[in-house]
Amino acid sequence: MFAWVSDILWWHWVAFGVILVVLEIIVPQFVVIWFGLSAIVVGVIDKFAHPSFTLLLAIWIVLSLVMLSIWLKFFKPKSITDSGMPEHGLHTKGVVKERITPTQRGKVIFETPVLGSSEWSATSDEVIEVGEEVSIKSVHGQLINVKKLKRRKK
Repeated sequence: MFAWVSDILWWHWVAFGVILVVLEIIVPQFVVIWFGLSAIVVGVIDKFAHPSFTLLLAIWIVLSLVMLSIWLKFFKPKSITDSGMPEHGLHTKGVVKERITPTQRGKVIFETPVLGSSEWSATSDEVIEVGEEVSIKSVHGQLINVKKLKRRKK
């Protein structure tokens, strides 16, 4: 059934590896290259050691996964995007319209619209009374977490 397996030579692995490395140019995800480099290494192993095809295939799979894992864990740059994120800064100030407690939402009106609206439901880790100034701590979907602004002493 798999008689062709016995016809695979070391240079087939190298050629396969080179094809995968070149394919990385077309598919620039920096993933295919690790499978290609692993195939080239397996070709070199086959050239000098002549193990069975099954062992070579296992080496290729393991080596590919190890190289890919190392790349993803330690070297791949973390992609940080602001896509879908609000275009406001955490410096956006607002005034509490309805009292906020750690267990109850309140309302805040911001001096400049945040995501198209000036009024938002808000939560806080502390009690904030009506009329106090707040700034945005974080945004969680349709809910804004705020913190009290410290009043400057005159």
